[in-house]
Amino acid sequence: MMFRFPLHIGLAAVVLTALAACDPAEVPTSGGPAGMRRLTEDQYRNSIADIFGPDILVAGRFDPIVRPEHGLLAAGTSEISVSPTGFEQIYTMANSIAAQVVDQSHRGTFVGCRPRDVKAADDDCATAFFRHIGRFIFRRPLTDDELKARVLASGRATRLSSDFYQGLALGLGSLLSAPDFIFDVDTTEPDPNRSGRLRLTSYAKASRLSFFLWNTTPDLELMTAAERGDLHREDSLRHQVDRLLASPRVESAVRTFFADMLGFEVIADLAKDPVLYPQFVRAVKADMPEQTLRTIVNVLLTDNGDYRDLFKTRKTFMTRALGVIYQVPVPQKDGWMPYEFPQGEPRAGILTLMNFLAAFSHDGRSSPTVRGKALREHLLCQPVPIPPGNVDFALVQNTADPAHPTTRDRLTAHRSNPTCAGCHRITDPVGLGLENFDTVGVFRTTENGATIDTSGDLDGVPFQNAADLGQAMHDNPAATSCVVNRFYEYAVRRTVVKGERDWLSSLNQQFAQDGYRVPALMRRIAISDAFYSVAPESQQPIQEAKR
Repeated sequence: MMFRFPLHIGLAAVVLTALAACDPAEVPTSGGPAGMRRLTEDQYRNSIADIFGPDILVAGRFDPIVRPEHGLLAAGTSEISVSPTGFEQIYTMANSIAAQVVDQSHRGTFVGCRPRDVKAADDDCATAFFRHIGRFIFRRPLTDDELKARVLASGRATRLSSDFYQGLALGLGSLLSAPDFIFDVDTTEPDPNRSGRLRLTSYAKASRLSFFLWNTTPDLELMTAAERGDLHREDSLRHQVDRLLASPRVESAVRTFFADMLGFEVIADLAKDPVLYPQFVRAVKADMPEQTLRTIVNVLLTDNGDYRDLFKTRKTFMTRALGVIYQVPVPQKDGWMPYEFPQGEPRAGILTLMNFLAAFSHDGRSSPTVRGKALREHLLCQPVPIPPGNVDFALVQNTADPAHPTTRDRLTAHRSNPTCAGCHRITDPVGLGLENFDTVGVFRTTENGATIDTSGDLDGVPFQNAADLGQAMHDNPAATSCVVNRFYEYAVRRTVVKGERDWLSSLNQQFAQDGYRVPALMRRIAISDAFYSVAPESQQPIQEAKR
């Protein structure tokens, strides 16, 4: 269940109005390439729920999205195709959804007309149905040819089955399995204000805006604004952006973004040695990503806080299963309760929550290298080189070596190999700050009887423990520039192009001026020309949607 955050709409309106009054002139960009992006599984499910209602069952799975090197999964949606097996899954899901939409319990809601004879084709009723519902499925009105094709197919199926609604289901299934629904396509048109340039159509703008701020298809009001061409007017666009941001539904986008940025996809295959870590049970694995997301939402949306405070906050949420790991008593048997780690406790910030600690460790031991690499790549946007294939990790993996009882000892010896030293200088001094937490996140002070040393440095800033590391992250300018770049990448669902870098630099400055508030950052992206700008036609791999 999503929070209904009390960044009260009145307060939000005041904040956003104040921002609008002092918006600086935008740094121009060359525009990004027009393209197409496959809906994620969440976007598909959210769209079906918004079009047809939450009681429509969506059973099936999508082809996995591959994370681009040093990028977001969201950017991978612009590089993915659909395999034959994946299309079969989509086709099966589409027909199942269509059958539910026209069944006895739903047809009265979604089919706004009644056929003259339920055993015979009724082109007028079918036309009215497909024209209405197709607008929401394709996120634009159907063309005459698209509409005619569904009516003809529905009529043929009706004559074969002697059932008007079975015929309607076949035509609806073809809409739900069509590329125009499965892919969000950047349809373009000549820009009347810039000779020789293209712009997104108003419907493409509506889709881009809705998938960014709500992680779902445009609602009726946004579709109506697109139909009128209002989104090409600055005042109307800003009105829609502020309306979407004032809704609790923006939480879905924030959750999806941070799950992507923090690499939550690794959790599905995460396992820990059950003999060494019997407390790592199924409920713990299920709760740990939700704990991190609730913490993020609380700081950024509920409190409308400074993004950097994610690395220092002591406020989080706890379940009884997680309480075992954190050694915190949780009186209630079920559900979540707010919890704040006391001052002086070793935990502060999302890096010391179980999700980060467990996700970026080995199954039987912690790993400063893996944790440091994850921190660098996910939170600072600093790529770490892949180690050579012939590296010998035997020394690091030998946790029973009496000469090297702690991970720090073993890594220090490992770095004596010049081949290994370069990468480990980037990752280890950071990751060692989290060594007080074992591979599942349980706090400890010793390893093999030896005291653990958690001192290290982040880009020349020394720290003594995990809380100090969180402060160093809070103060590191790379942390804020990274989240700005990542949010824009998430918004446009592609990698950033060279011509957008100056604009992103100015956006980073505005993020600082806004007190590093994420809702303000999202708004600045959503109202910007850069978000909708299309590269010159000569650079376009795709100019118009093929229908």
